[in-house]
Amino acid sequence: MNRETVQNDNDARLTRILKRVRRIELLTRGMVKEMLGGQYHSRFKGQGIEFDDFREYQPGDDVRFIDWNVTARMNDPFVRKYVEERELTVMICVDVSGSGDYGSQEDSKRERAAEIAAVFAFSAVQNQDKVGLSLFSSGIEHYLPAMKGAPHALRILRDILSNEPKQQGTDIRPALDLALERIAHRALVILVSDFITPDASWEKSLRAVAAKHDVVVAQILDPREITLPDAGRVCLEDPETGEQIIVNTSHPAVRDAYAQRLAERQDALVQLLRRCGVERITVRTDEDYAPALKAYFRSRKRRKRG
Repeated sequence: MNRETVQNDNDARLTRILKRVRRIELLTRGMVKEMLGGQYHSRFKGQGIEFDDFREYQPGDDVRFIDWNVTARMNDPFVRKYVEERELTVMICVDVSGSGDYGSQEDSKRERAAEIAAVFAFSAVQNQDKVGLSLFSSGIEHYLPAMKGAPHALRILRDILSNEPKQQGTDIRPALDLALERIAHRALVILVSDFITPDASWEKSLRAVAAKHDVVVAQILDPREITLPDAGRVCLEDPETGEQIIVNTSHPAVRDAYAQRLAERQDALVQLLRRCGVERITVRTDEDYAPALKAYFRSRKRRKRG
């Protein structure tokens, strides 16, 4: 293959990526503006951490903010007043391992992951927040420090779609450890992956990040990975290891065993997230993800009110 052919292939790939970026931008910007922006703001913008002044207690104030020393001196209840935290850092961690390139539908799992990342990135832009990115496989493939602005959000989207990982495996720990190391103040950490991992050795890192930051997990699923079709004898290949196996999918016992193994893996993930106090958004490549995101934001908003 000569240099001109390689350049033409690269140009064609870049054109496809830019078209995809534009499509996702238009799709997610509209959804953010119409449905999610306010709910994002109300959920993740909360009581600030900077002390401002004291004022007299008023009915309805949170009694936890009563300052008993000032109250004793003044003979009337006083509460501590805080300045609302105006800026939030959003760090989006996206799995770009080999399994993310799979897609039995129009979109691959990575393309759907890019759309989910775009929703949070443009929500951050709308609310004047900083947003950063880390791409990981079995190690960190790319890191983009948090910045403000629409051009930066578009770069995040482009980087997710265009990155060519040097490794194919999956290890979630490096992304979590990087978030813990690089983000000084409380932040929103979005972890986007199919969570096809060899073990749960990343639980300790997740627990540490969740103790410091607000963590949201978005699991990307493809329907062909959820249900094994009755398609006779097929060759299945692990996209991360290259291992191949011949499976007779027409045999009910094979499909039942596959379903049971998947259910066990999903249950293990749910239990792990529960132990760490992290909630999960389930996103399928064959379904509209807007209802899942809207339901998530609404539920978090209700719990905050409670």
